[in-house]
Amino acid sequence: MDLRKATISDLQEMQEMYIETIKWVCKNDYGPLQINAWVSGLNDTERWTKVIHDQFVLLATIERKIVGYGTLKDGNYIDFFCVHKDLQRKGIANEIFTELELEAKKENSKTITADVSITAKPFFEKKGFIVKAEQKNIRLGVELINYKMEKKI
Repeated sequence: MDLRKATISDLQEMQEMYIETIKWVCKNDYGPLQINAWVSGLNDTERWTKVIHDQFVLLATIERKIVGYGTLKDGNYIDFFCVHKDLQRKGIANEIFTELELEAKKENSKTITADVSITAKPFFEKKGFIVKAEQKNIRLGVELINYKMEKKI
């Protein structure tokens, strides 16, 4: 597995993996309406383009295929964190997280925060994050629960 920074040419592959991962990995924690509302965020092309240009976006690749990625916004906020649906629990998330945490430390951040899905919450807890708040977000008229989490570094 290789790690590298993302470029705009990676965007479509990142988005496709994001949709497939949410649809398959999160289906035990979120219903079909919630998942459809969640992935509707992909329609915001401007937001995704801004992520690539403005954030630290780290890709994990195997044979030049994207298998995971994480983004760090403003040196201390994990905005996106995704591992390919077929490659869960293979250490990819650990590798990506370790590098994001190192980047946050380089930025002299004292904490890392993230808004974390029900599905991802156990992973983040294992990494030392604590829940600061349960959040109820409404997207397309559908309620999505996630957690504001924080880790001191």
